[in-house]
Amino acid sequence: MQPTADDWRSPDVEALFDALLSLESRDEAAAFLRDLCTLGEIRDLAQRWTVVRLLDAGLHYSEISRRTGASTATITRIASWLNHGEGGYRLLLERGRRDGSDVRAAGAPGATAAYPEADEHRAAPVAPSGAGR
Repeated sequence: MQPTADDWRSPDVEALFDALLSLESRDEAAAFLRDLCTLGEIRDLAQRWTVVRLLDAGLHYSEISRRTGASTATITRIASWLNHGEGGYRLLLERGRRDGSDVRAAGAPGATAAYPEADEHRAAPVAPSGAGR
């Protein structure tokens, strides 16, 4: 039997979603994720979210790699999910803009800079390539 794209949504994964949805504050989220994940896993998740926000801000892959330490292969994979994924990245980017919270990555144009500015390395946002998942 061939696996389908939805095979990852097991009862255990659904229970994890329910647990995440029950969190009521940043402190609760921090405590839960710290208990659930290793520090490396939390850093990896944070790095991926930073890459998403820098891609959305239009930075070039090489600049994102320089700023975050993510490989260009990782950035390419994240860009593919940003443009052709389930829509989760776009949902949260748009929700952050709509709610007035600044979801842009540090160092992105218009955001508070935690990374050095390098506007000369900016590129247009990634256009959908038609590549599948």
